[in-house]
Amino acid sequence: MQPESNTYYPLVSIITVNYNNAKVTVELMASLNRISYPNLEVIVVDNASAESPVAAIKNEYPSAIVIESKDNLGFAGGNNLGIKAARGEYLFLVNNDTEFTEGLIEGLLEVFAKHPDAGVVSPKFHYFFQKGTIEYAGYKAVDRLTGRNSMIGCREQDNGQYDAISETHYAHGGAMMVSVSALAKVGLMPEVYFLYYEEFDWCEQFKRQGYKIYYQYKALIYHKESMTTGKNSPLKTYYITRNRILFMRRNVKLPARMFFILYFIFLTIPKNTVQFLLKRESVHMNAFWKGIFWNLKHPKPDNLCVA
Repeated sequence: MQPESNTYYPLVSIITVNYNNAKVTVELMASLNRISYPNLEVIVVDNASAESPVAAIKNEYPSAIVIESKDNLGFAGGNNLGIKAARGEYLFLVNNDTEFTEGLIEGLLEVFAKHPDAGVVSPKFHYFFQKGTIEYAGYKAVDRLTGRNSMIGCREQDNGQYDAISETHYAHGGAMMVSVSALAKVGLMPEVYFLYYEEFDWCEQFKRQGYKIYYQYKALIYHKESMTTGKNSPLKTYYITRNRILFMRRNVKLPARMFFILYFIFLTIPKNTVQFLLKRESVHMNAFWKGIFWNLKHPKPDNLCVA
């Protein structure tokens, strides 16, 4: 169906980051060719991959703008590079291991049109390899004691039980549309994280500026999940540990932060250390402790909250 000529379609900049995974990124580009939204700008940031993905990406999506970074800037840094180059009224940051469905862009834009306080909007996520199974229908708040949180609806069969536009605590980092007008007040994604928790911190910054985070059930995206870092890699163990602590340091005030520190010292550290020993996962244990020591070596990580 062709869009009506008298309808306004704001320019949407789609930004994705590639790192040594051109095949998956090309599959994302192929899914963009299957949607009908008429006013897109597509930006791919390559984070210093071993082989240039430019030819493969442009072969699938010729109008894509490919920015080749000389260094691996991480998730936040790569996205920020794309944000600086974007011209859109709205920016849609997506993981390269996602695939679009028809109506995805329109559904997200609908939230901004209906809710002037919207700063960031995420779609419903289904697992790519288990279509019909929910990954994300919103986020619960990060627990101030444990530093953990969970996705609403995760691994549930989608029977429409989360079919309502709703305010949520955090956007899903794998697909989040941002209003450029809100971004002007909030600023870029915090690069201190490199991987994991950066979208939570960013959402906290949006909320501090008076914006809300929304989940849109009408917009659906498929997610292949952890195609770059791996589902159980030492790299993931390191950054999840490091940034769990970092997020709490930057976003939770004293004295609540002290309860988290005590919980982490007396429960998390012994539990994880014993588990790694029993499973003989010395590489993961080293990554876990490395994440802890990073925080000890960086006592003032540009804290956002007042102690």
